[in-house]
Order: sequence, then C-alpha cells, then structure tokens
Amino acid sequence: MVPTATPSPAHLALVAQRRADLRVALARVLAPDARFVGEIGCGHGHFLTAYAAAHPRELCLGFDLRAERIARAERKRERAGRANLHFIHAAADDFLATLPAGAGFSAIFMLFPDPWPKLRHHKNRLIQPAFLDALAARAVLGTRLYFRTDHGGYFAHASAVLAAHPAWRLDPAAPWPFEEPTVFQQRAPGYHSLVAVRTAGP
Repeated sequence: MVPTATPSPAHLALVAQRRADLRVALARVLAPDARFVGEIGCGHGHFLTAYAAAHPRELCLGFDLRAERIARAERKRERAGRANLHFIHAAADDFLATLPAGAGFSAIFMLFPDPWPKLRHHKNRLIQPAFLDALAARAVLGTRLYFRTDHGGYFAHASAVLAAHPAWRLDPAAPWPFEEPTVFQQRAPGYHSLVAVRTAGP
C-alpha cells in the first residue's frame, strides 16, 4: 500500500485561507438558515439561470472549480437580472465545508460531471461515499439529488454508491423537475438520469 503524503504546512495554510475567503463570499449571499437549490459543477450557468427564472421564489446557488466558468455564469445572471441566483468559485469540498452553519440544500443538481473514465482515475469521481456523507450533512430530509451523465460506467457507479449509502435512497419513480439542456446534453447522443432522496439515515 502506497502511503498517503502528509500535506505541507504551506498547503494547509493555503487551504485555510481559501476557505476563510469562501466563508466571507457565502455569508454575503446566504442567510445562516438559508435553504437553496444548488448545482454542483454549474459550468457557465446555463441551466441554473433558466431554473432560477422559472422558480423566482427559490434561492439558487451554483458553484464550479473553474473561475472562467463562474465569470461567464455571473454575466448570464446579470443579463437575466436574477436576484435569486448566485454563482460561487469553489471546489465541492471547500463549498460544503464553509457553508453557514444552518444553511442547507433543498435540491441538488449534478449535470454531466467529469466521468473520469480511466480505471486509475475512478477515485476522482465526485460520487463517492465520503462525498455523499458531506452532502447529506448539508441536505434537509427529503432533499432530492438529481444526477445526469452521458457515461454509462459513471451512471452504474453512481447508482451503486447511492443505493448502498444509508443517507440516500434511489427513487426511480421521481420525475425530473426541470428541463433546460446544457451544452453537454445537447452534444450527447444519449444520457442517463437518476434521482436520490435524503433519508433519515446518518
């Protein structure tokens, strides 16, 4: 077994500063007890901007690891004039770790995330037990996770991991709540969708 490298003090300090900055950014747009619709990996904001326009009473928040995507998403938000929509530059783990204490998801969208198709890269897929633990901790009971991918292997992986997780239950009968094709969906010859519900588990 290859030992895990211990993060350097410089790396830990960088993470701490990044998360401190993110807490400030999130506090500007989320009340301590806010409930919001979140999109993990929101890209250029095409889907969530349309969703926010169709659901003006719902607070919507998208986040993405790449700053240039968030910049484009923010321009969409400004053109649409959506006061109920915000975009944040953040990695998923940082975002979940820095949400205001009482804030939580009311619905979650993951649309065409990176499938990391090579076997040696499967560990990088976002749908993993530890990530689902962190997601469940920030989701109220009954919160639905909407997952869509054009990669059959990732769909099988996500289905199996969610089916085995005590805090999530697959709901094959649940309808897809809103359609606004992303760029990836428009390019895909086909895709797979699933819905999972936050249960009363751990």
